[in-house]
Amino acid sequence: MAIEQIKDADFQQSVLDSSNNQPVLVDFWAEWCGPCKALGPILENIALEFEGKVAVKKINIDENPESPANFGIRSIPTIIMFKNGTVADTKIGLSSEADLKNWINTQL
Repeated sequence: MAIEQIKDADFQQSVLDSSNNQPVLVDFWAEWCGPCKALGPILENIALEFEGKVAVKKINIDENPESPANFGIRSIPTIIMFKNGTVADTKIGLSSEADLKNWINTQL
């Protein structure tokens, strides 16, 4: 499953009201952000490895300013793990694939 690009307009439905009972990982990013671009392939691998366990989504903060403001995003990349519509944990900055996998596994 590919990573879903979401927008402010569908954040509520896609993340907070997610009905499939699995955690939702949201990457807050921007096109101009080097570490965000480096994180992209890592998240692609994670989306494949955790398919059926975690939904992986991305939201561009420049095109969608409302959602980052709602969650106090001050630096990017920021990844937030949502469980049952609430924030379970937050990870800020570029992480290695192994580090992200360990973090996700602690959330499952």
